[in-house]
Amino acid sequence: MRIRVPVAVIGAMLFTIAAGSAAAQPLLPTPDPDPFYAAPADLAAHQPGDVLAVRAQPALSSFPNVDVTLIKFRSTDSEGKPIAATTTVLSPHDRRPDAPLLSLQQIINGLGSQCAVSRVLYTTDPNLMVREAPAWNVLLQRGWSMALPDHLGPRFAYGAAKLGGQITLDGIRAVQHVADLKVEHSPVALAGYSGGGMATAWAAALAPTYAPELHLAGAAMGGVPMNLVSMLETLGLNRHPVFGLALAAGLGLEREYPDRFPITDQLNASGLAMRDKLLNSCTNDILAAGAGVGALDIAKTTVMTDDPVARSVVEENSLQLYSGVPNMPVFEWHSPIDGLVPVDAIVDTIHRYCAAGTRVWSEQEPVPDHLTAAVLGLPSVLNWLDARMRGEEAPTNC
Repeated sequence: MRIRVPVAVIGAMLFTIAAGSAAAQPLLPTPDPDPFYAAPADLAAHQPGDVLAVRAQPALSSFPNVDVTLIKFRSTDSEGKPIAATTTVLSPHDRRPDAPLLSLQQIINGLGSQCAVSRVLYTTDPNLMVREAPAWNVLLQRGWSMALPDHLGPRFAYGAAKLGGQITLDGIRAVQHVADLKVEHSPVALAGYSGGGMATAWAAALAPTYAPELHLAGAAMGGVPMNLVSMLETLGLNRHPVFGLALAAGLGLEREYPDRFPITDQLNASGLAMRDKLLNSCTNDILAAGAGVGALDIAKTTVMTDDPVARSVVEENSLQLYSGVPNMPVFEWHSPIDGLVPVDAIVDTIHRYCAAGTRVWSEQEPVPDHLTAAVLGLPSVLNWLDARMRGEEAPTNC
């Protein structure tokens, strides 16, 4: 994770959209210039998970002896409308039929098409290529295939966590429909941390109702923001070094829920200028644009009126408030005093899963840091995933 703040610091501003105001149209990202990413005219005729297009991608030097395949598929947005989404599959040249498939949800901090995992793979992004490639290669050398969904969707709705879960599940469906990948009957597991953990956790919770035909061996989720409402309410209106990511999350939610979350209506001239800077930006540019800024610097007024409609959007993307539970084993890890993610929401959600009969193994990493906890948990995560792929019964410490 470059900086793992999937929805943060915008505080009360996200709940203060004036009731009854006419919603301005959100600014959408510039369409990807590659026509492969465009939605087909007959999109609505397809079912979630249907393959729309497949393309072999250039080899990646960071992943020797690996084929790269880009898949476009039909998915569903947060309001039930059809969308075209993409996932990138890394698979060994000599892959054997029905070897394990891991859907790995990367953190995507961004509002533009160049922020997609399928794009970042072909850049010199040091976080992806230097830090994470060695761990990925361990799995690829074991014969596993890996699916890396662009889980923010075509509008790059940063902050729309439920959307990420749906795209993740439809991506798995699509990958298993591509015969050349040889994973139609593979054991399948999910993994992700922080923002990627949100997409993973939502996919696990939605699977019983959204994709009941999928048989998932397990889901490993770390540092997950389980309750965006509590995050936002505790962060308030103070200036913050990563405020740009918070505003980006608000703008992403507006893209996904334009009628219910019109945050643009509450921006003053400075806020609109910052919004325009963020339109197609990824992490570094977003951070630079919002460093040291607070909600009161970009809002039209300091008069705060709670809007239940806007609040409901944040609640809908808060997993702690979602009644569904995973129908697969869960591995969960986090820092016990995470400075970014409320730990009590994680603990409460895991207790609810345990009470419902989900086999959960939960670990606290002995560090007071969100990022370090991600790394310290990886050995246990890999061992747990390997056991699930072999069909071993999952342990539980509920």
